[in-house]
Parts: sequence; C-alpha cells; structure tokens
Amino acid sequence: MNSRSAIIIGAGIVGLAMARAFARRGYRVTVLERSVKATGASVRNFGMVWPVGQPLGILYERAKLSRRIWEETAREAKISFDPVGSLHLAYNPEESRVLEEFYELEKNHRPLRFIAATDISAISPASRTEGLITGLYSGDEMIVDPREAIANLPAWLTEKYGVQFHWQTSVNAIKGQTVISANGKMHSADMVFVCSGADFETLYPDIYAGQPIVKCKLQMMRMVAQPGNWRIGPALCGGLSLIHYRSFQTAPSLPALHQYFAERYPAYLDWGIHVMVSQNSEGELTVGDSHEYGPHPDPFDKQFINSMILDYLTTFARFKDETILETWHGVYPKLTNGDTELVITPEPGVWIVNGLGGAGMTLSFGLAEELVNRINGF
Repeated sequence: MNSRSAIIIGAGIVGLAMARAFARRGYRVTVLERSVKATGASVRNFGMVWPVGQPLGILYERAKLSRRIWEETAREAKISFDPVGSLHLAYNPEESRVLEEFYELEKNHRPLRFIAATDISAISPASRTEGLITGLYSGDEMIVDPREAIANLPAWLTEKYGVQFHWQTSVNAIKGQTVISANGKMHSADMVFVCSGADFETLYPDIYAGQPIVKCKLQMMRMVAQPGNWRIGPALCGGLSLIHYRSFQTAPSLPALHQYFAERYPAYLDWGIHVMVSQNSEGELTVGDSHEYGPHPDPFDKQFINSMILDYLTTFARFKDETILETWHGVYPKLTNGDTELVITPEPGVWIVNGLGGAGMTLSFGLAEELVNRINGF
C-alpha cells in the first residue's frame, strides 16, 4: 500500500483528473475547493471530448487516452456519455478542400470517413442540406454533460478511492508541502498540486506574472431539450472550426480558407467565433462559442455575439426547437506562446498545473496520467 499523500487545490476537471491519477496508485488524496462545488470553466463548456481537434503525436495520443478514461469512469460513476463522434460540414470549395486534404493526410491514423452530401442526412438529421458539398466524420469524439460529470465525479472518487474533499475551503498560502486555508487550518502532504484554473492571481502571483498566460472569455448558449427525443447525431461543426483547431493546420489549403473567412466574416475572426453544437443526454443542445482575451474579462455578455453565433449556426444546422434555455460565459486560462499546458514547480514538492486552454475536458485525464508517471519516475 502506497503511504504517500497528495493535496489537490481546485475541483475542476484538472484537479479531479490529478486526484484520480494519484488515488488509483494508492496515494492518500485530499482535494480543497473554495466553492461549494465546481463553478468555473469545467462546467461551462460543450462537454466535448475532442481528439479530432488535437494534432497527431503527443496531444492526439493524450486525447485518446483521456477519452478511454472518460468512458471507463463514466460507466463506473453512472455518468451519462454518448460516443457519437463529430461531423465537420463543408458548404464551399475552400472548406471542402481542407477536409479532403485532412482526410488524405490522416485517414491512416484517425477513424475518419469522408461522406457525400447525399448521405449526410442519414448520419445527422440536423445538418442543413442546402448547398452542402461534403462532410468529414470522426469516430473519436464523445459527449458528456460537464455539469453532471463534474458534479458526480467527487462522490465517485470518494467511494472508489477514498479521496477526501473539503468544500468551501479557500487556500491562503502554501509553505513547503503545507497548505494553509482561510480558517487557519493546515493540511500537509508529500506533494501539492495547484489546479486553480483562471484564478491564477491568488497563489504564486509572482510566478504567474512571469508566464505567458492570459484569460479567455467565451460565450455560450443552451437550447431546450428537443421534442420527441429527437437526436442530432454527431456533434456538428461549421467551417469556422477548421481554422480554430490546430489539427487542421496540416491541410495545405488552410491559409486560403482563413482568407475566405477574413473577407466574408471579419467580425467573426475579430471575436474569435467558431460555431459548434453538442447534445446532452437530456436532449438539450449546447451552442457556442466566442473567444475574448485579456487579463480582466468583461463580466457582461454581449448580445450581438450570441446573435452572430446563432446566425452562423443556421448556415449548417437546423433543429426541431431552437428556443434558448440559458446563456452564460466561461473563463479559462490560455497560454499565449503556443504551449498546451503549464506545468512548473515553484518550490520543492509543489506543482502548478494550468493553462490547458479550451481543451480541459479533452486532455486533463491523459495529462494527469503522464504527470503521475513522470513524478514517479516511469
């Protein structure tokens, strides 16, 4: 039995992934979370586990590992999930060319299918058929409802591995491997992991001040559950997503597609808008999103951004009931130098794990496995 211990600060997806990775190796794990439950970006996203957005190599393998862990964990924790895959739709030659190139370059490495326009309705009845040229289906992607998943994982971690959660416990300071909470209580362990997401000014502010990290605000919406248990099939993406995800940079025609959007949709590029839709187990549709970068995100949402998202959505998808149920925004940390995660040791026995950007649901479980193996010398 491993007698070592770990403290995790933050009960978002990164913190929960770290807690699982250590606990399953026999560590005594304690999670400290300042809120009564996770309320940050980990519950304010599409719930897309999205390997198709990750370039081949380390990130794609990490995403696939995360997906396997998500499915295994969801089954055990009784969390709903849907391995529906994803469908990228093309309505102009530039989009179609990028999809064709991506398919030819990566079809031997990913579960991809190039689909004729006449066959797409059978895969996704929500796809707009007018003007449709082709589509690219990927079988890697899975949908979980982040609100359900992040809420239920702590109880499962406690039941299965004995992980202790301390809610409404703010951390004021870390001294060595001792964590001091706001009520003056001290928690000590062999190692401490700071997984505080966008709240990176509280602990080690001087360390963060020297990092290429910024906050990103995204606006999203949720439509009501579709009548008659109507399902959209795979998660759907319009052409703007092709210039958003790094994986598609392998396509030689991507610069031409970027120019196409710069000429026709300049405001969408200005606000970092690309449009996708996923469906949860209740039949509700999550739609988004935008990207605004800065140290202090505007707390007020912009209605014109939501309107732009919905307008573009109509170019590739239609639904039985498009009534908006909720609108919100999330804020996540993003590295500005192109790195995909921030893992640093500000002092012996303490690790900061942050900066996964918008890929927390996709990469956190895999990254946690890698870090635990690295720390344990594997």
